[in-house]
Amino acid sequence: MKIEPFSLERYFAKHEFSARYLLSCSDCEALTLAELLEMADEEAAALWQNLKLAYTESSGHPLLREAISGIYDGIRPDDTLVVVPEEGIFLLMNALLSPGDRIVCTYPAYQSLYEIARSLGCEVTTWEPNEENGWHFDPEQLGRLLKKPTKLVVVNFPHNPTGFVPTKDEYLEMVRLVEKSGAYLLSDEMYRLLELEPNTTLPAGCEVYERAMSLFGLSKSFGLPGLRLGWVASHDAEVLEQMASLKDYTTICGSAPSEILALIAVRNRKKIVAAQISRARRNLKHLEQFIGNHEDYFSLNWPRGGSICLARLLAAQDSMSFCEDLVEQAGIMLVPSRMFHFGDSHVRFGFGRESFPTVLDHFAEYLSRI
Repeated sequence: MKIEPFSLERYFAKHEFSARYLLSCSDCEALTLAELLEMADEEAAALWQNLKLAYTESSGHPLLREAISGIYDGIRPDDTLVVVPEEGIFLLMNALLSPGDRIVCTYPAYQSLYEIARSLGCEVTTWEPNEENGWHFDPEQLGRLLKKPTKLVVVNFPHNPTGFVPTKDEYLEMVRLVEKSGAYLLSDEMYRLLELEPNTTLPAGCEVYERAMSLFGLSKSFGLPGLRLGWVASHDAEVLEQMASLKDYTTICGSAPSEILALIAVRNRKKIVAAQISRARRNLKHLEQFIGNHEDYFSLNWPRGGSICLARLLAAQDSMSFCEDLVEQAGIMLVPSRMFHFGDSHVRFGFGRESFPTVLDHFAEYLSRI
């Protein structure tokens, strides 16, 4: 298997731990171990205290899968497979796709959502949003794209990197079109529950379509990327079994400490996510003021969900050169749209971390100098 380098991850590998300030991280503020353990109920606390660092069940700890199933309507523990989030995409596409298959993917996108399929010899068709209409993904356009035979449709809402969230009716229309076409659906829901407007959380793909696979995890909305834990939920037992078999060639099983900590997090999801949403909303107010003070530099469609947004850069020749100078001169890492293979006119802001207002102040100082 030959696959292209992961541009975004290589960019983070270069700058994430060397730049002084981070302005593009997609995850929310990370919890400390002490903060998470304080939330443990009696059962989970005992599991943690008596934990043996042995192998774990390949599909995931039974109590964790039970807790995960409680996030969804109509999903049982057996309808879930615990994975590293990135691994879930890799397993699904290798289980489902063959050379010559066609996939349709929301775009711009996290590269693995389409690159793995391309590396397997599949035809990749992108479904792009309308920037002038708030980064809107039009269901009618999806319908036109599905007139050709399609094996898999990949959607990502809340959308990375734009922060777009369709209405419930729009999303259900998208699912109806996928179902009518007979394609499978991979619904990347890594930012689910982090909707910034009340009552806009969409149904999970696995709740509304039998051939849908919902990918979720703890890296974004929960602020626990260091646990490296996520899952796929689906009613399609055959696909989950194929993924489980392939997992024997990747991680085999999960980390024992991570699974118990994940159990604590999922059982306390309302408290954890509420704090992350509150922080993201506060930070958006700071971003609104920043953009208002720098209208010559940026234009922005306001995100509706997630902890990221994509701004158009107005006052530089290209975003790649702008970001390279920014990190060199000011120590601030900002991701250019080239890392999403989406031209050179945009930058991604990540507003989920506590340091965001402080980093914006340093960014403003940089802009005043140039």
